Amino acid sequence: MTRFAAQRPYADPEAAARQLVQLAASVEAVQDGRIHIEKINAPFLFTLHGAAPEFGAGLEYAIQKGWIELHESGSYVRLLSPGKSLLT
Repeated sequence: MTRFAAQRPYADPEAAARQLVQLAASVEAVQDGRIHIEKINAPFLFTLHGAAPEFGAGLEYAIQKGWIELHESGSYVRLLSPGKSLLT
C-alpha cells in the first residue's frame, strides 16, 4: 500500500524563514523594534499550520541570513534591514 503525504509548505527552511519575516513585519513592534516571539510563533503554528520543527528551522535560517535577530532570552526578535528588503 502506498501512502501519499501532502507536501508541507514550510518543510524548506528558507520558505519558513520568509514566512516568519512576513509575520514579523505584520506585527507592531514594541520598544526598540522588539517583536515578542509568540506574535510570530502562534500564527505560524496555528493559523498557517506549520510544525514546531519547521518554525525552529525557519527561525535559525532567518538568523543565519541576518533577516531576524533573536534576543538571547528567546523572548523576542527584531526584524533587521536585510529581512525588511525581502518585503519589497
